[in-house]
Amino acid sequence: MSSPAPITIVGPTGVGKSDVAVEVAERLGGEIVGADAFQVYRGLDLLTAKPDAAALARVPHHLIGEMPLSETFDVARYRSLAEARIAEIAARGRVAVIVGGTGLYVRALTHGLADLPGADATLRAKLEDRPLDELVAELSQLDPEAVARMDLKNPRRVVRALEVCLLTGKPFSGFREQTAPAQPVRGVFLTRGRDELCARIDARTAAMFAAGVVGEVRGAAEVSATAAQAIGFREIQALLRREIGEAECVAHIRQQTRQYAKRQMTWFRRESHFTPLLLADAEPADVVAQRVIDLLRL
Repeated sequence: MSSPAPITIVGPTGVGKSDVAVEVAERLGGEIVGADAFQVYRGLDLLTAKPDAAALARVPHHLIGEMPLSETFDVARYRSLAEARIAEIAARGRVAVIVGGTGLYVRALTHGLADLPGADATLRAKLEDRPLDELVAELSQLDPEAVARMDLKNPRRVVRALEVCLLTGKPFSGFREQTAPAQPVRGVFLTRGRDELCARIDARTAAMFAAGVVGEVRGAAEVSATAAQAIGFREIQALLRREIGEAECVAHIRQQTRQYAKRQMTWFRRESHFTPLLLADAEPADVVAQRVIDLLRL
């Protein structure tokens, strides 16, 4: 008997993926595998909008809150760990429900990875210490094609592209990814209307501050350069140093989160193997979950 194929639920931050995934997993006897570059870390639970304790208790979750904040993390490591967890879940006769909004992580599972060199800790540390605009300028000289296609507001992507150029002496864009999934994908792309999504992001940001996210960031000890790129981390650090006020901090985080959601929407619209599912305003997660199951004919 063949192992159950994974189900993938993607979408922008704030759309409600985590709640829907729990409902889907419960109905299908599944386990959740996170695909989020920052929820993978242990700590900063409020800042990264990690599923709460009640959700985590309802179904098993994997790659959520597992890595210490002091560790660096990248897509190659994610893929290795995620594929191992998916195989373990399938061996138990259960279905893996992959959920997250980090498009590069999801793509690594659906398409595999180009044959790129591993990370160089010394070089990466030097690159991460440099201003983003300086990195983009150097990458523009070494690989203009990559610059034309890349999200230049994502420092992790820019650093990785420049790292590959410097390590190999070849343009990052020369390492081509597969244009089609390695195997059929069962998945949905959750979306909402722009105004509704922005309202949800604003409400979540306010709730995050009310729940004590400033204290959470204050208590974070050793934080890797990777973990420190979580939206809001540097802004709250600036607040703690009294360089900005709370109102300005909240406004910055709301704006950055909205911009990130817009980039996620653009990314997943291009991933045509995911079936789009527009959610209605205030539509309960259990109703959405049943729509997902019906849409994928599970």
